[in-house]
Amino acid sequence: MRCPKCGVETAEDDAYCRACGGRLADPAGDAAGRTQAGSPATSHPVAYAGFWLRAVAYLLDSLLMGFLVGVFILGPLMQRAGISPENPWDMLTSTNPQVIAMKLLATMASWLYWALLESSAWQATLGKRLLGLQVTDLAGGRISFARASGRHFGKIISGLLFFGGFVMAGFTEKKQALHDLLAGCLVRKKL
Repeated sequence: MRCPKCGVETAEDDAYCRACGGRLADPAGDAAGRTQAGSPATSHPVAYAGFWLRAVAYLLDSLLMGFLVGVFILGPLMQRAGISPENPWDMLTSTNPQVIAMKLLATMASWLYWALLESSAWQATLGKRLLGLQVTDLAGGRISFARASGRHFGKIISGLLFFGGFVMAGFTEKKQALHDLLAGCLVRKKL
């Protein structure tokens, strides 16, 4: 069935369009957009998450990941490698194979955190969940792990453009950052 308001393909048993929130034809056979009494139906508009709300969620997630990576990956491995935690500059500038391996582990942990949680039934990281946000595809459905991974690594491109890719979330129609546009995703408030 297609939504009469926006034309997006929807499931037969949906009462509202996942893309625009418009009412679909109900199972009783009434015309789309009408309630039983014949008055216009109230649509459930999609509330997109703006730049600042998303920035706070990202900050919460980054603090959590920084703590977890520091305690469970960097701390123990730095001790084994004989790297002093008192000189963090060594971690940033060293080309030691052990330091490179630690950086790769930290990157992998970050990727798995964001991609697994955003493609889970929660559709959100812990920071997004605390703020009532969820990541969806353009039709409002759950995204796959591959799409969540593409969205996560697309953040590199958003950052390389002097963070302009992130700022786009404040100006685009559906509050999409560049990495959302590349992955075909939306970040919206849960209804």
